[in-house]
Amino acid sequence: MKRSAVIALGVVGLVVFIIIAMIAGTYNSLVSLNEGVSGQWAQVENTYQRRADLVPNLVATVRGAATHERETLESVTEARAKVGRLDAGDAFEDPAALERYQAAQDELSTALSRLLVVAEAYPQLRASENFLALQSQLEGTENRIAVERKRFNDAARAFNTKRQSFPTVVIANMFGDRFETKTYFEAEVGAAEAPKVEF
Repeated sequence: MKRSAVIALGVVGLVVFIIIAMIAGTYNSLVSLNEGVSGQWAQVENTYQRRADLVPNLVATVRGAATHERETLESVTEARAKVGRLDAGDAFEDPAALERYQAAQDELSTALSRLLVVAEAYPQLRASENFLALQSQLEGTENRIAVERKRFNDAARAFNTKRQSFPTVVIANMFGDRFETKTYFEAEVGAAEAPKVEF
């Protein structure tokens, strides 16, 4: 009788150990993936900050050559200020906050595009080494933004896939909002439509 009780107790202990090890392994995996998403979000913010830092120099360069383009210059300055006032924080945890963040960044992208179109009308500006260097840096930064947003979405997808799979979903739900599903960056409204080019 004692031997069967010891065996039963050993089996129960082994099962409890396996369950605890499974919960701990899943928790640690979620923490690692969550930190990956947070780290990639920091890279997205870093790249957007680089763009925001380039804007004043670009505006100042264009302002010197295109003094009567005041409205365009003001729209770029206002869009940059709006981006600067946003606290992105953990926007990837809140779909509404990410939408506001993305809308402000899209507004700045649109204003910068208009600024570069205006700059094309000024041959002396296009010939300026300073302007060309800033334009090149801005184009490079826009490419970096696209890359970092893709990497962020990849990190969020990896987290969300792990978080939603069984048995991880059960364990993640045990920890409340610590492991909420991450929000993705989405394309701008109308990006799926081909642009209309008129001559």
